Amino acid sequence: MFEKQRSDKTQRIGFLLLPFFSMIAFTSCIEPLRVANRMSRKKLYNWKTLSINGNVIPASNGVTITPDGSISDPIDIDVLFVCAGVKTREYKDIIISRQLRSYARANVPLGSVCTGSIALADAGLLDGYRCTLHWENVESFVENYPHLDVTATLFEIDRNRYTCSGGTAPLDMMIYAISQTHGKHLAINVAEQMLHSNLRKQHDPQRMPIQHKTGIKNPKLLAAIAFMETNIETSRDLSNVAQSVNISLRQLERLFRSHLSMTPSKYYLELRLQKSQLLLRQTTMPILHIAVASGFKSAAHFTQAYRRHFGYPPSTERKKN
Repeated sequence: MFEKQRSDKTQRIGFLLLPFFSMIAFTSCIEPLRVANRMSRKKLYNWKTLSINGNVIPASNGVTITPDGSISDPIDIDVLFVCAGVKTREYKDIIISRQLRSYARANVPLGSVCTGSIALADAGLLDGYRCTLHWENVESFVENYPHLDVTATLFEIDRNRYTCSGGTAPLDMMIYAISQTHGKHLAINVAEQMLHSNLRKQHDPQRMPIQHKTGIKNPKLLAAIAFMETNIETSRDLSNVAQSVNISLRQLERLFRSHLSMTPSKYYLELRLQKSQLLLRQTTMPILHIAVASGFKSAAHFTQAYRRHFGYPPSTERKKN
């Protein structure tokens, strides 16, 4: 998909839609292809939708799609993308893994958008490949598949594996694919037709920079927050945080109170609790392991902090999902 080909050859793309897939990620895949066909006045791309059993499939926003067939049907395609969203763990299926492996044995390139990487990883098809998925799932994905080379970039292209983070990132990935296959001129025309004036690159970060999220401009405070975010599992003393940005502990506390109206210790604690909440929702890790992965010294300390912050214990969070 990302290589030069004859201009008259139609590329056939399959999209396996898992229940509660992300609609925005799916449409961000197919719309650039539709526009490329329209702008070139050629059938450059053709696509088919598949589900596990060929039945109507719901997106996470409640809209349903009637697929062209099931993953078990014989279908001639040049690349297959797995499109997922929420509740991906509930649809871990031996049929999906078996069919994905059969495509791999047939040398069909495989890709994923949003949390579709989980299905590829379950089938053992990301071993030895660089990959990504939606930022909200990166922490749990790394915990579940510690042997994989996982990034938090917009999309990753590693030989015949194309993984994408979701949201509107597939738009950038597909426009990049159009550029690689049919030239930059067509890709730019597609982007302009879609009013997508800010083309992002493959290894751009998924998440908004801290400065844009918080409105903070103080470089010392921004650096301190970044240090905290990269040191959650191995929680650091506030003196280490201050030392990392070359200020005193008192100055650090003053910066947090002035710009965020809270102490640095409270901010750091909330970061760790946010991580633990994602792990509770997206993994089956024991609560003790989640506590350690979130920088807590014991399950008891973790449970106490979690209850105080969210109003209920970690066990209730897991039951809610």
